[in-house]
Amino acid sequence: MSRLADLLARGRARGVHSGAAWSVGDASGPLDRGWIGTRSWDGPPLDGTDVWDLASVTKPLAGLAVMALVERGVLRLDDTVGAHLSHYRGGDKAELTVRQLLTHTSGIPGRVPLYREHPTRAALLEAARLLPLTARPGTRVQYSSQGFIILGLIAEAASGEPLDRLVERLVCAPLGLRDTGFAPDAARRARAVATEDCPWRGRVVVGEVHDENAVVLGAPAAHAGLFSTLENMERVGAALAAGGRGLLRPDTFALMTAPHTDGLGARRALAWQGRDPVGSPAGEVFGPDSFGHTGFTGTSVWVDPAAGRYAVLLTNRVHPSRAGDAITAERRAFHDLAAGVGTGRHQPD
Repeated sequence: MSRLADLLARGRARGVHSGAAWSVGDASGPLDRGWIGTRSWDGPPLDGTDVWDLASVTKPLAGLAVMALVERGVLRLDDTVGAHLSHYRGGDKAELTVRQLLTHTSGIPGRVPLYREHPTRAALLEAARLLPLTARPGTRVQYSSQGFIILGLIAEAASGEPLDRLVERLVCAPLGLRDTGFAPDAARRARAVATEDCPWRGRVVVGEVHDENAVVLGAPAAHAGLFSTLENMERVGAALAAGGRGLLRPDTFALMTAPHTDGLGARRALAWQGRDPVGSPAGEVFGPDSFGHTGFTGTSVWVDPAAGRYAVLLTNRVHPSRAGDAITAERRAFHDLAAGVGTGRHQPD
């Protein structure tokens, strides 16, 4: 058993997740990969074809589609919300820019459970439009799923295409991601890994989006809702490790993954997390220019461009309950081990 497998098996034994899949590799593909555990605590063993709810890892994948639109001149980073969404004109979000939404510097508040009081798509979108800003735009990083919901609407308005088709055309098709998308069909749901025993829905969620705001929205959203497999996420990781190969021009990819928010409280690129000096999910070994993203369900992808290395971790840490934060330490330990795979360097215990 590899050290990565042993780490994740110990996590399962502690109840952090019922199952985990991982891949560590470079631009040519995986160097270490595998899976341990079961799709639910009383379910079948993982077999490598399992379908995972990516949660907020959706954000950078949707962000890649947005940057492809920027590269094609369909959008500009300094375009305003009001320029594309007429019903935002005259409000406090009219002058927010695409760049601010991508870097979470818009001032739109963070994880707001709008679904509790706004049970329809129209009502939830209106509630998002009316959320008061809690910071002056451009002055600090404040993680905001609501900002990405608005970003998805802008991408749709600018392109004239629904978000799911944009992601399929600009991200999935170029990389051959046949098992990645929103709202899995019956065949994919049959391979889905369980997430939360959801108090709001009164059942264990399997094969449908975990994020409640996304449930109410119904249609694809840019903040959460993509599902994928280990093999598909390996393709994403390899493309990212190769500088955005097949997705964006090198200059566009460099712009997307460079830090844009130093001095504003957290390091953010365009739709990506940067590596903060303290407490980063990347751990202690991945380089200072590394970037990635985590998902609330227990997923993540991280890339160290200097090393040409990617690391994908897929777990269902919210099953059966979202309580607890043991995934935080496990994820950091995973990345510290992943940094040494195939290098001959000592991998910390």
